[in-house]
Amino acid sequence: MSSHPVPNLRPLAPGIILALLSIAFGFLLGGSFGAVEDSIKGHLRSSAEAVFETVYQGDASKRDAVVSKSWTYMKRAHLHGGAIGAAALASIVLLGLLGITGLLERASALAFGAGSLLYSVFWLAAGLAAPTLGSTGEAKEALNFLAIPGAGLCLLGIGGTLLSVLRQLIASPVNLD
Repeated sequence: MSSHPVPNLRPLAPGIILALLSIAFGFLLGGSFGAVEDSIKGHLRSSAEAVFETVYQGDASKRDAVVSKSWTYMKRAHLHGGAIGAAALASIVLLGLLGITGLLERASALAFGAGSLLYSVFWLAAGLAAPTLGSTGEAKEALNFLAIPGAGLCLLGIGGTLLSVLRQLIASPVNLD
């Protein structure tokens, strides 16, 4: 390790970049919600209107419930992007502070960063797809190819981080020099 006070984070850079992209994704969604919320909600409504007779069989209450829940899913994308992205970034920086960036640390950083972005994209895609499909449940099912790997990568990332921390802080001999 160098004598520079900042740890060498270069081996963890792919995970850091993905975590930052996840945070940026969440922030950009939040900003767009503030700037054009009515337009986004209008898009969700018009998507449902396009299939109102076929998918919803003219049931306005079902359409309204799906459109409302779709908006909730989009807000989840915003919150998950910022929160999981920030957790991933903190975890990756912690790995860098440990001073060892072996395969476990690099893989954990990459997994957590990628998972944070993928999982938040899942919620946005589900929110956008649900009005056309007529069901938020169907949207989640159709997009589980994003959700399952995204959540799984997050779990692998935090699990690898925990293992690395335990290995470095508990299992390593204490140097009293």
